[in-house]
Amino acid sequence: MASSDLQKSDFMTLACWMSGEFSNVRQAQENPKDYAHIHVFFRPLPFEFFNGVGLYSEQVYDYDLWLPYRQGVHRFVDRGDHIYIENYSLKDALFYAGSGRDLNILKTITPDCIERRHHCSMVFRREGDRFFGSVEPGNQCLIEKNGCQTYLDSYVEMTETTWISLDRGLDINTHQQVWGSALGPLRFAKKESFAHEVPVYS
Repeated sequence: MASSDLQKSDFMTLACWMSGEFSNVRQAQENPKDYAHIHVFFRPLPFEFFNGVGLYSEQVYDYDLWLPYRQGVHRFVDRGDHIYIENYSLKDALFYAGSGRDLNILKTITPDCIERRHHCSMVFRREGDRFFGSVEPGNQCLIEKNGCQTYLDSYVEMTETTWISLDRGLDINTHQQVWGSALGPLRFAKKESFAHEVPVYS
């Protein structure tokens, strides 16, 4: 396989593997005091949305599936030796709650509904049977929490059937953790694949 084909293969493999519903129910059952039961949805957007591959995402607690605590839109960019995923926020996010499970709601999202989160893109590289991702370098993905300016430190490891993630907010001056898990990453298993919805990449 030529290197360009291999790169394109990795690009589509990541998009297909990421497209699905993931749950950390096992982690939550084993450690109920430390971990809530969470669902993560990554649902492919139509090709026309970005003229390429894009996903909508939402994260919800199992006890309240219609009130996501995090939503976003993600544009995949093939950079050759890595896959660059631009992150976007939704201007009126709750209008689109449930899009991970209901395609009729997903279809109401348009490019006018989103805003780019600059300096908050993720960089993914493949190593064997898995991809590793982290927020782009520079410590410029800024998030204010409790009056403290922090930057996002995000790590992801995924296979075809698993998603492991750890998000932390670090103080921009001291680099000490301000928010995020102090107990380790969230560990998800894929419950349903939406890979068949990923638009053909050519």
